[in-house]
Amino acid sequence: MTTELDFRTTVFDKEYVELGGRREAIVRGGRHLFDRLPQAFEGVGQIGVIGWGSQGPAQAQNLRDSLGGSVKVVVGLRDGSRSVEAARAAGFREEDGTLGEMSDVIAASDMVLLLISDAAQAEHFREIFAALRPGTTLGLSHGFLLGHLNDIGAAFPDDVDVVAVCPKGMGPSVRALYVQGATHNGAGINASFAVEQDVTGRAVERALGWSVALGAPYTFQTTLMSEYLSDLCGERAVLLAGVHGIVESLYRRYLDQGMTAEKAFEHSVECVTGPVSKTVSAHGLIGLYEQLDADDRAEFAQAYSAAYPVGLELTAEIYDEVRSGNEIRSVILAGKRLDRFPMGRIDQADMWRVGQDVRAHRSGVDAPLDPFTTGVFCGVMMAQVDYLLEQGHPYSEIANESVIEAVDSLNPYMHARGVAYMVDNCSTTARLGARKWAPRFDYMLTQQSYPAVDDKAVDLTPFTAFEGHVIHDVLRVCSEMRPSVNISVE
Repeated sequence: MTTELDFRTTVFDKEYVELGGRREAIVRGGRHLFDRLPQAFEGVGQIGVIGWGSQGPAQAQNLRDSLGGSVKVVVGLRDGSRSVEAARAAGFREEDGTLGEMSDVIAASDMVLLLISDAAQAEHFREIFAALRPGTTLGLSHGFLLGHLNDIGAAFPDDVDVVAVCPKGMGPSVRALYVQGATHNGAGINASFAVEQDVTGRAVERALGWSVALGAPYTFQTTLMSEYLSDLCGERAVLLAGVHGIVESLYRRYLDQGMTAEKAFEHSVECVTGPVSKTVSAHGLIGLYEQLDADDRAEFAQAYSAAYPVGLELTAEIYDEVRSGNEIRSVILAGKRLDRFPMGRIDQADMWRVGQDVRAHRSGVDAPLDPFTTGVFCGVMMAQVDYLLEQGHPYSEIANESVIEAVDSLNPYMHARGVAYMVDNCSTTARLGARKWAPRFDYMLTQQSYPAVDDKAVDLTPFTAFEGHVIHDVLRVCSEMRPSVNISVE
């Protein structure tokens, strides 16, 4: 997989950043660029936003607000969709032609943003492709469809552009920070972009225009396949399933050590989603370590070194499952079973009920920065970083998919609403992945990592690479492009 990417734009100001000794091209966003959007979308009279799941509401509203009528934004939904009333409430109406049936909107649009669920894309892609006019730009916010097409030996139509803009956060976060941007220019969710096919010669400009219009503080380049592999792997590793399994295993460990349920929750979940995430967001992983005193650093090193091998092994397994197509097939097969076997919720377990009480009685003071919890979380996170490095992903993508999305978007949301809330309310693909892989992190940490610590049999080799790791410089540069405000999760 190549990491040497570059692009040409005459509409936006491209700049280069040095990340770990590599040069990568980016575009910084901001509302001062909105007057360039008509030029970026030259030849586009209508953008169809298809779907009203996690990303659809945010992207449709952000585009409409940013474009100010220079390009018509229309929401397309399937007949009988339960989301019609929600779309109407957001100001998209049949009467003014901004809300319509999915196929009709696709056929009438010059740029089609396909934001329906992964399972729906896999089921309906043929009719969607048939509705696209030659010269249309097809936009994706996830590479799942590319993986599915490769798996079944199919392909995108050869007479349309295929681009991707992939915000590094959930749809509600994309909208919340965009709204904050009205008073804090530059607030938003970072995004990657990719051009899979360019038949119009305008694909790069349209993709960048899309990202800027969503409010991305900065946009970095990747490929659709690289994004698909890192994104699907990341949500099944540290971003969602991993953090779920980590905190469950730590909660039980602290209970076994004699903590009350509330203290065990504070030292596990609250620690990760609170002070750990805040510190890494502002100061990076190395800054987190530097906050610890000598004794706590020693405990961090033990926990880090014990957790890292588990993180590396599971990330490698997840990546192979995604790359082979097995993970896609499991999602599609599960989707066919959901009517008969709907996914249950995890929020009724004792741990998550304790969490409701803890969040309800917060004093405004952060939970303790537990060095063992910190070491376990950072060990798994760094293992994902290292495995994506081995696979040749761009540094910007690795930093976002392994660290920045966690500490700037997902973990703050979990801190406000709960890890269980996130696991129970994210996309179907992510929910399935969390249920499948979180127990693996939980069991392997419980069965391998913690006994090694307790038996004083930890090999500290993984930690020897920590302080001088290239990711610290990468995160330092990325932090300079961080949104100007913290994400709103109210």
